[in-house]
Amino acid sequence: MSTPTPPAHLSNHQRNTLRQLFQHPAGHNIEWRAVLSLLGAVGSAEEQHGGKVAVTIASHTEYFDPPRHKDIDTQAVVNLRQMLTQAGYQADAADIGPSPPADSAGF
Repeated sequence: MSTPTPPAHLSNHQRNTLRQLFQHPAGHNIEWRAVLSLLGAVGSAEEQHGGKVAVTIASHTEYFDPPRHKDIDTQAVVNLRQMLTQAGYQADAADIGPSPPADSAGF
């Protein structure tokens, strides 16, 4: 049984952020600066006039409002997951651990 290898061009910190983005349920403590670092490695994130950030991954661009605090909100997680998935990134690309056993009898 082979396990998928994480993208080689990502640092450990960026792989951890990717793992957090694909975690279920969505994490509530994913830092914006960590997301920007990941986005810089897989695409681009450029601040636009007016404060929005243009995020481009592959050929898809979406605009985000930076969070008021250090962490991104759940809707941003959902939007980033969708963009990353469309660009070919998956939860297993971040080397997320195995799923729990399908049948646990608990005897």
